[in-house]
This record gives sequence, structure tokens and C-alpha cells, in this order.
Amino acid sequence: MNQSIAQDLENNKRVSVFKRLILFFQSVYFTNIFYYLWGIIVLILGIGYWNHLLFIVGKYAFLLLIFITFADFILILFSGKITAKRKLPEKLSNGDYNPILIDFLSTYPIKMNINVIDELPKQFQKRDFGLKLILEPRQKTTKRYTLRPIKRGIYNFGKMNVYISSPIQLAMLRKHFSKNKDVTVYPSFIQMRKYELIAAANKAHLGMKKIRRLGHTMEFEQIKEYNKGDDYRTINWKATAKQNKLMVNQYQDEKSQSIYSIIDVGRTMQMPFNRMTLLDYAINSTLAFSNIAIKKKDKAGMLTFEKNIKNFIKPENKKAHLQNIFEALYGIETQFNETDFEKLYAYIRHQIPTRSLLMIYTNFEHISSLKRQLSYLKKLSKKHLVVVIIFENTELKDLLNKQARDSKELYHKIIAQDFDMQKRIMVKELKIHNIQTILTAPENLTSATINKYLELKAKGLI
Repeated sequence: MNQSIAQDLENNKRVSVFKRLILFFQSVYFTNIFYYLWGIIVLILGIGYWNHLLFIVGKYAFLLLIFITFADFILILFSGKITAKRKLPEKLSNGDYNPILIDFLSTYPIKMNINVIDELPKQFQKRDFGLKLILEPRQKTTKRYTLRPIKRGIYNFGKMNVYISSPIQLAMLRKHFSKNKDVTVYPSFIQMRKYELIAAANKAHLGMKKIRRLGHTMEFEQIKEYNKGDDYRTINWKATAKQNKLMVNQYQDEKSQSIYSIIDVGRTMQMPFNRMTLLDYAINSTLAFSNIAIKKKDKAGMLTFEKNIKNFIKPENKKAHLQNIFEALYGIETQFNETDFEKLYAYIRHQIPTRSLLMIYTNFEHISSLKRQLSYLKKLSKKHLVVVIIFENTELKDLLNKQARDSKELYHKIIAQDFDMQKRIMVKELKIHNIQTILTAPENLTSATINKYLELKAKGLI
């Protein structure tokens, strides 16, 4: 019995050694330089069939190549090692360039050439991604590259293949580092942090407009020195006399207003710009805008609509509430069906009884599609402050600015001008019915939305 167990262990040991040998031979390679030199030697030997001297040269060159290649393998395998570790963030930000770090450590006494092929998630559809670098003797360094995801979801990073070669560059050794790992892509939290600064003060940060408040509530905040643009009606004459310079009363904005981000997840929001759908632009904007609203002490809520109303979150202004919005935005799923504005109106009428700011992210490509829904928008605007957010077709800019060279290009330009004009007509139509509008390029959506919000607060409309 003991003899049988010992025999099994010996067999397993032999199998293990055999597997190691297979893995070893699968991890060593000849470089292209080796094959080029081999081809030249074969050519010399072939010509040497007629020239004895060339045959001798080719034979010694062949032996020299074998010797140097063998020495190169020995150098790579036994004189040191390379370790590499990929550092992935806990989550990736959708639509932004996310940094990925790789730490390298070389124990070789000479410079080594490194070629890294990282197995990126299938969503990127990039199979030729690689990094090339030279590591100095016993060097420790970090390399960085960026990835821009365009869809929310789970992304699987595969193995990291590192190919090591010496300055001779005849042989190459492959090593695997950093096993498979899943990383979740969330709505753009990088963009949210970028615009967070605007919540501190009404200053022109990061492309935001500086808005001068036109009125104020009766909630006193402080007395400050008069600055150009301040309302002269707020001058505090007693403080002015004491300080011997103009002083004004400063009032806080009215707080705790209910603000809803209402996202159309219907067919028209499927249109892609810069490889991202309008829906994902709206989701990223909603996260940043909700964060600003909460920073401004207003109450942020949201809902999505298509055939049905989903993801309804009641407005709150607690810091923890932003996480609820964050998770709801990440989980938005849609089949991009036709949108039912009538159902949206009925839902808001019953679920949102108090006057609120409704930021409606949608898109109309033609004035006729707007007019079909205009009656419901007008009804909403009677009780709430409605802002309709529609998108410019930035793909048409090249056509509009391009000089037509033939009748076909002229036809395309006329069509582009018609689409552009339709958007302008929609804005005028909405303004006629006292409905606020934002017409913006997708990439400028967040700043345009926050600007509008600050403008409405400055005018005392919310």
C-alpha cells in the first residue's frame, strides 16, 4: 500500500516536471532579429553551393549565431529577473481618461528591453495595445497609460504579458503578471469632482460663467465691502459711516428647493457622439449637477422615463443622498423605446405636488416631434419651473463650415443647415411658452446645465 502511494507521488512529480518544461518552452521565443540573421545565413550557405569560401563563412556564422543566442538565453534566464504589477483603480469613470499604473522592478545588472502587452477588457476592442520601455540596471520605475471607457458596467482585465530581452535581442522571455480582475465603470465621478469647486463660490472656474445675483431673499448672511456689480439697494449706510467706505449687506440664496433631473431613456437618446450615447452624457451631467445642487443646500432628486417611469428618487440635500443617486444612475438600463411624455406628466402631477425645478434631458431632431410633446411640457410649466435640455448635432459642424464643391456636397450642406435651423426654432418655440431651454453640444452638457441652474438661482426663479 505504501509502495503504491510512493509510486503515485513519483508519477505526479514527473508529470509536474514535464508540465514545467512545457511551460518553459512556451515562454521562450526567438526575436525577429534572430530570424533575419538566420535568413541571411541560409542565403550565404545557398550561394556557398557555388562558392566554397562563402560556404565556410556561412557555416561559421551559423555556429556563431547559435552560440550567441544560447548565451543570450542564459543571460535572460539566470542573471536577474523582472517583476511587474498593474495597479487598477477600484472603479473607472465613464467617458473620462482613467490612469492605469504599472510598477516595474529589474534585478538585472544590465539594461533590459521590455515589451508589455496588457489584455484589456473586451469593451475597448483593442487587441494591439502595448508599452515598450528600457529598464536600467536594478531600476525601479512606474509607467502610466490611460483608458477611456464609454459604457457603464463591469470590465474584466486579463493577464499582463511582459516580454523581456537583452541588448543582444536574439532571445526573449515571456512572463505573466497581474491575474484577471474585474473593475466597475461608474458614471463620471471625475467630472463630478471637477465641477465641485463651483459650489464653494460663484466664481468663473472650469468654464463656468460668473453670475451676478439680481435679487435676494431676506436671509441675511454678512456685511461686506461694496464691489462693482453689487446691488446698490443693499448698501448698509450705518456700516458705511463706521468704516468710511461703502459696505453692503450680503444675503444667502434661498435654500432647500426641490430639483429633479429627469432623464429620457428613449430612442432619441441612443444617438452616439464621440462614441458615447446621449444617455450617458445625460447620466454624467446628472451626477455632477446633483452634487452641485446638494452643495448649494438644495434638494436633488431624479427619475427616468420611457414607456414607464423608473428610478424615482425623492429629493434630499444630505451628503449621503448623493450615493443613492450615484447607484441609481449606474443601474440605468433601457431598450431605447419610444418615449411617453403623457405618462411623465401624469406621474409628476401625482408624485411631485410642490413647485420644483425640472431639468428634463431629452432630444428632439425635428420641430414636429417637439410639437407632439409640447402640450405636456406646457402643462408641467404651469406648476413647475421646467428646463428642457436638447443637444446640438456636432457632427454637422464640418458640413456647415465646409465649402461645397459639387451638387452632392451642396445637397448635404442644405440638409445640415435645415437640421441646425430646426434646433434654433425649437428653442424659440419653447421660449414663447415660457419654458427654459438649454441647447448644447454633448461635451459641454455639464457646464451648460450648471450654468443654467446658477442663472436661475441668481434671478431668484428657484
